[in-house]
Amino acid sequence: MSIDDTLRKRRKAFEEEFFKREQERLREALRHKHEIAHVKEELKAVTGIDDDAILDRLAELGVHADTLAAIALVPLVEVAWADGKLDAPEKEAVLSAARELGIDPRHPAYELFSGWMVHRPQARMLDAWTAYVQGLASQLDEAERAALRDKLMGRARAVAEAAGGFLGLGNKVSPEEEAALGMLENAFEKS
Repeated sequence: MSIDDTLRKRRKAFEEEFFKREQERLREALRHKHEIAHVKEELKAVTGIDDDAILDRLAELGVHADTLAAIALVPLVEVAWADGKLDAPEKEAVLSAARELGIDPRHPAYELFSGWMVHRPQARMLDAWTAYVQGLASQLDEAERAALRDKLMGRARAVAEAAGGFLGLGNKVSPEEEAALGMLENAFEKS
């Protein structure tokens, strides 16, 4: 075998290895792109946010629909239990919001959530939610943070208004619920 043949074989082996690695890199990039698209669709369904830039940012941060779905329920449950009891209209408002988010008995967050309908969650759950939201909010720009806050807080306010007032008259939101709403909303502010 001549030196030219040896060099040709080595060059060919080198080229094959290079293209094999490049092809694998491209395949991995495509797989990642499809995964992000799937995550974005799930996040869109859970949050109602349809701004691609915000959904891209949430997906880049590793936020998934299951996590966000459970996170989205914390403000609702906190407001519902703000006065120390869960009234039937509040419970129905929370359950309705959960259904809108796609949380049913088959959903991974359902077992945790259904327990919250029977027993008030411990304060550490709210602390965990606050820390999560503050960390997430610090990664989002003002418009992204406002969109996420408005969606989550809108659902929480609907729960607060569900059982308020007497025969539908008067102030629909109790002072305890207003305090809970204020505390939840503050979690979205930059630290």
